[in-house]
Amino acid sequence: MRTTKMVYWQEDECWLGYLEEFPDYWTQGETLEDLEEHLRDLHADLTSGDLPGVRHVADLTLA
Repeated sequence: MRTTKMVYWQEDECWLGYLEEFPDYWTQGETLEDLEEHLRDLHADLTSGDLPGVRHVADLTLA
């Protein structure tokens, strides 16, 4: 089973969050579990290769 980091918070009555690797793409849910499901769907979309111009964040090794 693979994992990825997510950033999330509750704002009023909804939960907001994004995947650490893709900070430009936010989603929301009515509950934390709902948000997690939306983030899984978002990850599938962003890593499918079907969407052009997806921006990533990655580590860069410097000499």
